[in-house]
Amino acid sequence: MLLHGWGSDSRIWQEALPLLTPHFHLLLVDLPGFGDSPVLDDNDGLDDFLQALLVVLPERCSLVGWSLGGMLATALASRYPERIAQLVTIASNPSFVQTKDWVTAMPGKVFADFSESYRQQPALCLKRFQGLQSRGDGRERDLVKQLRAFSRLPTPSQGAGWQRGLELLQELDNRSALADLSVPGLHIFGDSDQLVPVATAKALQNLNPAQQVVVLDETAHVPLLSCPQRLVETITNYLQADRYRLDKVHIAKSFSRAANSYDSVARLQRQVGQQLLEQLSPGLDSANVVDLGCGTGYFTTRLAERFMPAALKGIDLAQGMLDYARQHYGDCATWVCDDAESLALPDRSVDLIFSNLAFQWCERLPQLAEELARVLKPGGVVAFTSLGEKTLYELRQAWAAVDGYVHVNRFLPAQQWQEVFVQAGFHFNYFAVEPEVLQYRDLRHLTSELKGLGAHNVNQGRNRKMTGRDPIRRLMNAYEQFRDDDGQLPATWEVIYGVARKDG
Repeated sequence: MLLHGWGSDSRIWQEALPLLTPHFHLLLVDLPGFGDSPVLDDNDGLDDFLQALLVVLPERCSLVGWSLGGMLATALASRYPERIAQLVTIASNPSFVQTKDWVTAMPGKVFADFSESYRQQPALCLKRFQGLQSRGDGRERDLVKQLRAFSRLPTPSQGAGWQRGLELLQELDNRSALADLSVPGLHIFGDSDQLVPVATAKALQNLNPAQQVVVLDETAHVPLLSCPQRLVETITNYLQADRYRLDKVHIAKSFSRAANSYDSVARLQRQVGQQLLEQLSPGLDSANVVDLGCGTGYFTTRLAERFMPAALKGIDLAQGMLDYARQHYGDCATWVCDDAESLALPDRSVDLIFSNLAFQWCERLPQLAEELARVLKPGGVVAFTSLGEKTLYELRQAWAAVDGYVHVNRFLPAQQWQEVFVQAGFHFNYFAVEPEVLQYRDLRHLTSELKGLGAHNVNQGRNRKMTGRDPIRRLMNAYEQFRDDDGQLPATWEVIYGVARKDG
């Protein structure tokens, strides 16, 4: 759904529409009081404004907003995260008007003068506004002409709606909303924007490092007109890539639910973890050991037996797994719920990090490698297994014949693991990629095992509705092409093995 800014209407997206329509189903909306949308009552506030948008908002969608539209989109994503899959804002400030603790915005007096100018001479004010939006852009002259073509003065009945839009620009403060925002977001700025200073990009990222920020060069306030090709490429690349973004909340819940069944179906995990353990010398310096992504604690106990460390921690994202480990292995280790990409461990405090088939659930590989380098002592070792991009390719191909949703988790290529860890200051003593093919009597057997492991689809782009009988039937038929001469259905797991030592 596309939301425009103040002083315009949904026609402002006209240049971008031909570029967006091949990739997305689009819904263009006129904000209340703009374009063809009715004006709200005089006493209606922000809540009423958002409710008016909520009425036309699809059950779940990606929300793209420009300027004021981006501020409203952010407010919607904060209040109704279950309705918003992804958020994209363009030339939008968390707080459009400066405050004492937010200086990357328009000074209050400048905004007050602008608002008064609109009340006194709306036509002159709008012309001035078009100049401000264009100033500094690489296509400044052409952009002014385009803005005039897409702009029209409000009718007498719309005047109050435009005035209310200005009041919202002054009132809206999304800083707290952004700081706590769980919806994945991309925020696009122009380096020459006269209305939203480019310094806002860094300030926004400081509010919430999980939100992505992009700055377009030689661009002012209206990239949807001045550089639609670049803008749409940026948006499309983000939205399509984010379909495969891992949902960590869902990951944690999924593995927690699988805690009691995990060990009974973890044949690959046991086999792979044992091979990794055998790559480590018993004489390795291992006073402080971490089993990162410890799951049920199966290998935590083996680490205790093999190295007898002075301190052993089992760390996992899923509290349910830790509860199981604590119940079955008790005082074998200290059990901690934590995220591998942001560990609550001191710098240079760990000798050995062991991780078996857990790192593939991390979202940002460079951040993971840097975090491991931070907590390891100089000369410390990380031993890990993970999954490569060819994992479950049979299931992925079968689903591709059914629909366009993301049904199978996607993983990074092995070479990328090597490169990122070397860049973070590691050198590999051992690195290998080995395909492991497991056999299943039928598709139900495979999917049941994935569910028992908690390793079923955890991507943001998954279909959140129940899959009907017809798609399942087509999936089963598509998978049959892989049945082997022994009458078994194969499932390939591309396993990455790595043992790396931190430089120092």
